[in-house]
Amino acid sequence: MEEEEFDFEFSEDPKQSVERYEEMVRNQDQYFFDAHVFENIIDYYIEKNDPVKALQVIDYAVLQHPFAAMFLIKQAQLYVFTNEIDKAFTSLERAELLEPSEGDIYLIRGNIYESLERHEDALENLLKALEMAESKDEVLMQIAYVYQNMGDYDEAVNYLKQCLENNMENQDALYELAFCYDVLDKQDESIQFYKQYIDNEPYSFAAWYNLGNAYHKIGLFEKAIDAYDYAILIKESFSSAYFNKGNALVQLDKYAEAIEVYKQTFEYEPPNADTYCAIGECYEKLEKMDEARSYYKKAVKMDTKLADAWYGIGVTLDFEERYFESLHFYKKALNLDDQNPDFWFAMADAYYKLNNLEESVKAYEKVVELNPLDVEAWLDYSSIVFEQSNLKLCIEIIAEGIKNNPDAAELYYRLVAYLFADGQYNEALTQLQLALNTDVDKHYLLFEYLPQLQDNKVIIDIINRFSK
Repeated sequence: MEEEEFDFEFSEDPKQSVERYEEMVRNQDQYFFDAHVFENIIDYYIEKNDPVKALQVIDYAVLQHPFAAMFLIKQAQLYVFTNEIDKAFTSLERAELLEPSEGDIYLIRGNIYESLERHEDALENLLKALEMAESKDEVLMQIAYVYQNMGDYDEAVNYLKQCLENNMENQDALYELAFCYDVLDKQDESIQFYKQYIDNEPYSFAAWYNLGNAYHKIGLFEKAIDAYDYAILIKESFSSAYFNKGNALVQLDKYAEAIEVYKQTFEYEPPNADTYCAIGECYEKLEKMDEARSYYKKAVKMDTKLADAWYGIGVTLDFEERYFESLHFYKKALNLDDQNPDFWFAMADAYYKLNNLEESVKAYEKVVELNPLDVEAWLDYSSIVFEQSNLKLCIEIIAEGIKNNPDAAELYYRLVAYLFADGQYNEALTQLQLALNTDVDKHYLLFEYLPQLQDNKVIIDIINRFSK
């Protein structure tokens, strides 16, 4: 039987083309398809997430159009998708022989090398792709990613800026740039860049948002809020800007305002556990514990692994002096994150209030192990040991605290009190001079802890000498 030929026009409906193609396969026949029509059929199967069928179409396309590099390029992309990397490289080699000036060959090859962590090979190919690409911003973006993965964030910044020069509206580049500046801890440069960018693109909500984040990171919360407001003005449904504005208001202790702003995110996206938790924290700061607990519960209902929300429930119960109940929720938080010193601190405090000093000491041990810079924890920890009349140990604890916090006058004054209580008067007077050297104005702490020392003439004389 003679081979039947059909030549389908460019304008043919893609669905019709697919039907014709499938009829050909069923009939085990050979119809002729224009290259453009083959492309439509391949794209149809890609959209249907059926790479195997798309690859079968490419086999037919390559047979009928052996000099069309585009089919080999698509084939390579699909092989990457199906994780057949060697086959992808082979397809790209064949495409390169046919069309060595086709930039996509080097772009795909560069991306494959990058996925294999062969950064230098990736860069070599991506720089070739850059020479040939008509729209360069995508390639510049890929080069920036490679430099990020190599840990060279300065070079990544350089390419991201070039990317934005080529396409001012590339929002991915704007966000990546913010990330790089963050890693480099160059918030001032970040602010300078986004302000210049906004001069040229005043309606870029992404630029205003990133400017807000940079201000937030250096503690300029009022300026951050202004920037978030501009982002929201340009894009009313920008829920991340509302959320971060809420965070900035929290930093300014404007909890009631923050709650309203957090709630605005619900108008534009479904509520999520983090936002519920943030609202709960605001109510907690306002000492509205029922509302706080209600939002923390909403958070854990949505995400049972959100340790902060379990902890928050514990804090609200603790506030209501329901210490035994609060322990249950602190434990839940610690089961999810046992490296969080705040959770251990709360546990230690609750055990202390329940007069379980042994468990309280164990929890304080954890706090100072995880966060040796927490002066309050060293004071509380040593204080409980002092209550148990173990003077030797409480002196050791506070000395260790001083080693980690040599500028904390509170610790020196407490050490003086313990040394006096232990009868080590000479050492106590030596430490008192260190304490006064560190911060003379805090000497009242000594009398707060051991009021009887106010009658000690030697101590009063030393303090008076330092105060002059």
